[in-house]
Amino acid sequence: MKNTALTEKHISLGAKMVPFAGYNMPVQYEGVIAEHETVRNGVGVFDVSHMGEFILKGENALDLIQRVTSNDASKLFDGKVQYSCLPNKTGGIVDDLLVYRIDEKTYMLVVNASNIDKDWEWISSFNTKGVEMHNISDKTSLLAVQGPKATAALQKLTDMDLAGMEYYSFKKGKFNGVDNVVVSATGYTGAGGFEVYFENEYAEKMWNDIFEAGAEFGIKPIGLAARDTLRLEMGFCLYGNDIDDTTSPIEAGLGWITKFDKEFTNSAALLKQKQEGVTKKLVGFELVDRGIARHDYQIADAAGNIIGKVTSGTQAPSLKKAIGMGYVSSGFSKVGSEIFIIVRDKPLKAQVVKMPFK
Repeated sequence: MKNTALTEKHISLGAKMVPFAGYNMPVQYEGVIAEHETVRNGVGVFDVSHMGEFILKGENALDLIQRVTSNDASKLFDGKVQYSCLPNKTGGIVDDLLVYRIDEKTYMLVVNASNIDKDWEWISSFNTKGVEMHNISDKTSLLAVQGPKATAALQKLTDMDLAGMEYYSFKKGKFNGVDNVVVSATGYTGAGGFEVYFENEYAEKMWNDIFEAGAEFGIKPIGLAARDTLRLEMGFCLYGNDIDDTTSPIEAGLGWITKFDKEFTNSAALLKQKQEGVTKKLVGFELVDRGIARHDYQIADAAGNIIGKVTSGTQAPSLKKAIGMGYVSSGFSKVGSEIFIIVRDKPLKAQVVKMPFK
């Protein structure tokens, strides 16, 4: 099992550690609900150094990205980030990812920890035009500093104008005395904040100084469990749960990152799906009856016919209700549709709702 540069720090802080995507990661510190609320209302720090980072460089870097990703990376400009996915050849998704345009010939791709090797091999297999590729995952640390007070805390450590940064933009410069740090107005919580990329050797310094800068705002370390409840309240997909090698971006409601004004892997088949419709769709739902939906629970209609399955579910700490996501037959995908979650052989009534959850 791999460690991040901050694993010993998490252990010393009393974190409960679990194996996640091949890494020894903190799942929680003081508890999921308290950590969730810290991020929603103040500021918290996630060590997400297990994520993967690839640098693509050269004349044909954009061409390669355009061929392997579903979104239109030609729309990017220096300092802009784009959410996208890597479609496979059979209608599914290899991974979802972020694409950073550093300059006209240099891009950074940020991929999920569990898919680093798979993604590297996949993208490499399309690299027929000599794009320079560097996997910098093992030497890069990443802290997600999230919450409404993140800007005020981090601004103490840099001359970059953080408050002026638009969502899904980034700056590269001096941060906390370290050069070439990427500060990105992105995150997986919906609470605002930044993701900060730097070399492993600075990890302890960054962690300590960020916590000192955020002390007056009640900054706390946050584990992966609260990261999951925060992203679920926003309706953000988690790879391996809500999307995978068998789910298409059209089924998953990711048509907005699937642009058909260019050709990419399996684009003709996905365009056909968009035009003709799909048989199943990813929806958000709230439970009407008391109970909690969990991953892989079956979803039924009023007559008891199985119409799908749950991909993510929780008791939402900020919303004080049970919510979830799952694939259902398209006829049940409209907002307001009544569905039933099978919990211990008992059907619990639920309703399809619009995401993000409210």
